[in-house]
Amino acid sequence: MGHCCSKNVSVVNTDVTTSARDRTAGTRESLPSPSGNSESGDARSGKPTPAHSFSASPFQSPLPAGVAPSPARTPGRKFRWPLPPPSPAKPIMAAILRRRGPSKPVDGPTPIPEEGGDGEGERRLDKSFGYAKNFGAKYELGKEVGRGHFGHTCWAKGKKGELKGQAVAVKIVSKAKMTTAIAIEDVRREVKILKALSGHNNLVKFHDAFEDTNNVYVVMELCEGGELLDRILSSLLQRRGGRYMEEDAKKIIVQILNVMAFCHLQGVVHRDLKPENFLFVTRDEDSPMKVIDFGLSDFIRPDHRLNDIVGSAYYVAPEVLHRSYNVEADLWSIGVITYILLCGSRPFWARTESGIFRSVLRADPNFDDSPWPAVSPEAKDFVKRLLNKDHRKRMTAAQALTHPWLRDENRAVPLDILIYKLVKSYVRATPFRRAALKALSKAIREDELVYLKAQFKLLEPRNGCVSISNFRSALMRNSTDAMRESRVPDILNVMEPLSYKQMDFEEFCAAAINPYQLEALEGWEDIANTAFEYFEQEGNRVISVEELARELNLGSQALSLVKDWIRNSDGKLSFLGYTKFLHGVTLRNTRH
Repeated sequence: MGHCCSKNVSVVNTDVTTSARDRTAGTRESLPSPSGNSESGDARSGKPTPAHSFSASPFQSPLPAGVAPSPARTPGRKFRWPLPPPSPAKPIMAAILRRRGPSKPVDGPTPIPEEGGDGEGERRLDKSFGYAKNFGAKYELGKEVGRGHFGHTCWAKGKKGELKGQAVAVKIVSKAKMTTAIAIEDVRREVKILKALSGHNNLVKFHDAFEDTNNVYVVMELCEGGELLDRILSSLLQRRGGRYMEEDAKKIIVQILNVMAFCHLQGVVHRDLKPENFLFVTRDEDSPMKVIDFGLSDFIRPDHRLNDIVGSAYYVAPEVLHRSYNVEADLWSIGVITYILLCGSRPFWARTESGIFRSVLRADPNFDDSPWPAVSPEAKDFVKRLLNKDHRKRMTAAQALTHPWLRDENRAVPLDILIYKLVKSYVRATPFRRAALKALSKAIREDELVYLKAQFKLLEPRNGCVSISNFRSALMRNSTDAMRESRVPDILNVMEPLSYKQMDFEEFCAAAINPYQLEALEGWEDIANTAFEYFEQEGNRVISVEELARELNLGSQALSLVKDWIRNSDGKLSFLGYTKFLHGVTLRNTRH
């Protein structure tokens, strides 16, 4: 649906310099290098760069007149392919082109639209939303303050009611641009999500929605401090040596993680997190931020996966391109934002959308070139644990807030939906698997216990134990209409075994640890070896190949693949078998 709230616009009538209005339309310039050099034309032809090009810059070129700049690039990082690989982006690009229709293709990366299109003619589309039709009677529209793909945002003032005399932002979405049923549903869903989500300081406040024959009007809180992107560019060109200092970056990332932990607990995945979609409330240096633009967001149940390809190319997660993702995709985007804050360049870059997709899927971020040697080891570890291509190994938002780089004993840790998913699996697991997890929990480090202790405390244990009632009460204390819409509480139905037992902290740790996430730690080998020692002492036992296959939900065809996991000497799991067993191996990944 485009962007909302106050995004400052300086209209410049030129083919070379990109105005803020052009920038908020979706295509973004490459971040300038710390030196300030940025591309304002095609270096080979000398022709002006179109305003929608990926290389356009909002800043005047620092080079003398007549001197062509070098091509824009991610500073200090080039991606070279020995031979052109088969493009993993071909089906993705085909879906994008189908959605765009016969319109002229853009030169650079744009937001990735949802795949689809039902071929319905515009005449057959129902564009009635059921919203109030008295917008003009309640609000007085002012100047335009931002523009996006599907609409624009204006300053407005309330004429009557609770908002009388108060300045607000009004996002105006043209019904003429709603040419598919998907586009109509996007608008309907964004309003529904904004209305359902409530109660978080870093979430833009929704006031009301209206419609008339031509437009939909979404009335929201006015944020007048500008975009996070503007402050990043200002930092790159004017101060802090071309990047954010770590303490300043922390303040920003903590706010982003807090609001995303809230959204994810409610069963809402944003799907378009980028610096353009965070606004400062005021222009003060310490102004709070608000996340905006839920036009690509969706409700999602904890154990479900989404498959539509949406987002913005530079920030899209690998699993989105693979068409199977959940809320972890937002954490990848936060990792990209953190990388940009700490070094001033993008971790994945190319001149085309398909090139960016290849980079996201295959390339590793550069942590070697300046300024990374000067960045703290904790900050680098933080970014690496978010930019892990395996979504199962990525931290959640709540976990990230307890990472050593951000940890603050005086800051509350939000409830994490992940513990519900993990505990659900644990209580329904076999005794043999529970023994393996208990051994692993005894080997984890103190750093990992910080998160587990915080989550256990949020369940408000009685006499040191929790049961299904604790999990239910904790969820209900955080409930909004969005949580009910995404059916998050349904997960409690499959946690019924907890109705008949209590779980102390030691067992909670066994239930709530994630072997995949632990495997991403540098000290994983030591943890696994220590865990196996505990398992040998207390949990390992003689097991047949057939029984092991059943434990892993594998068919008879997998017997030959798992037989090597059992020691010939005593018929018990070997170290290799133990680590594979922890991961819940599937037939597909036993072949690697």
